[in-house]
Amino acid sequence: MRNVRTTLERLWAPARETVREKARETVRAAVRDAGSPAGPPPRLSGRSRRFDVLLALALGVTTVYYGIDNANNVVVREMAPGVEYIVRRPSGTGGMAFMVTLAAVASGALALRRRYPLAVLCVVTAATLATPPSVLRLTFYAFVVAVYSAAVYSPYRVATLAVLPVSVLLVGTSGNTVTPVIPNQYVVPLVLIPMAVAALGLRTWKLRTDEGRTRLTTLRREQAEALRRAVEHERARIARELHDVVTHNVSVMVIQAGAARKIMENDPERAGEALLAVEAGGRAAMTELRHVMGLLTMAGEGEQGTGAEDPADLAPQPGLDQLDTLVGRVRDAGLPVGLTVAGARRAIPSGVELAVYRVVQEALTNTVKHASGATASVTVEYGPERLRVEVTDTGGRPGAGAATGNGRGLIGLRERLAVYDGTLTTGRRLTGGYRVEALIPLEAP
Repeated sequence: MRNVRTTLERLWAPARETVREKARETVRAAVRDAGSPAGPPPRLSGRSRRFDVLLALALGVTTVYYGIDNANNVVVREMAPGVEYIVRRPSGTGGMAFMVTLAAVASGALALRRRYPLAVLCVVTAATLATPPSVLRLTFYAFVVAVYSAAVYSPYRVATLAVLPVSVLLVGTSGNTVTPVIPNQYVVPLVLIPMAVAALGLRTWKLRTDEGRTRLTTLRREQAEALRRAVEHERARIARELHDVVTHNVSVMVIQAGAARKIMENDPERAGEALLAVEAGGRAAMTELRHVMGLLTMAGEGEQGTGAEDPADLAPQPGLDQLDTLVGRVRDAGLPVGLTVAGARRAIPSGVELAVYRVVQEALTNTVKHASGATASVTVEYGPERLRVEVTDTGGRPGAGAATGNGRGLIGLRERLAVYDGTLTTGRRLTGGYRVEALIPLEAP
């Protein structure tokens, strides 16, 4: 039997040690929580400090006067008919000094009631416990204010919840029932005044809550409006990008396909070249459409693929170095185009390059649609402070796609250039034809 007990004790020893360690850790955690603040200390304004000092001064003057006035007094209380109770108060110079000291300490501590609420409560509680029951009014009112301040302003919530009941219990059991702390004539005002203050505070809280709710509603409405404007702006930007991409390539493809259809029987070789141009235009359109659609695709969707990327997806956005390719495709569509680059080339932002590319693309597309049989010229001029792009044509007859134009392309170009403080000028030339000019400010090299 002894061996069994020894074995059981040996088995349970680690478990008991674990339980004890957990209990000790719990106690240590409780002590740390009690000693750590639940939040930052309150920020005191100059107005709050002045109010606390005036409160301490007013209460101190009142209680000190009460202590001086009641020194050496003997109060006779009639407990019942023919039964009297004599209440003696501190007397002599020592008794008066004692009462004045208690009143000054209890009232003066209230000047720090917001900064050190728990310490003030302990000091005032000690002063109240040291006050003779016959003159408890010396410190009782300061004790009430200290209890309120600790409950409202102390950041040490656990310690406050432990100290408050103890302080109230000690002070509540230390007095007597013969000499009332509050005179009977003051009971009604002291009940009604807090009720009025509470009602006023409740009304103020309700008004502030309503104002806060109104501000929150207004803020939500403004956020919703800002989100709607952002969505509309993004939608217009994507529509502009799609217009620039699709219109040019499709216009060239339509012209090439029409030419191939007309010469298919008489010149199959040239018709084949035209169809190859249609295919190239389609591939170019698909490449640029992938760029635009990439703006609408969430990043997470691309991570779910097989990891094989199409080289066209990785191609950069078109810029000035691809103007030759653009002009070549327009030449293949049957529009003679000349390209001139003047000035010293230098690096410019990719966004500006894309804007210039779109200007040339839209201008040549309009020439193909509205000036069939014309010749065109593209000029890119690098200046010291700005980049100048000009596209002109000699004029011609409207093509098959002229009726589908709605002016949205030029509007989109103006918005695109406005992002870079650029301007767009369009109009007919005096010698015939049409002219598109874009000016974009550049930073000094």
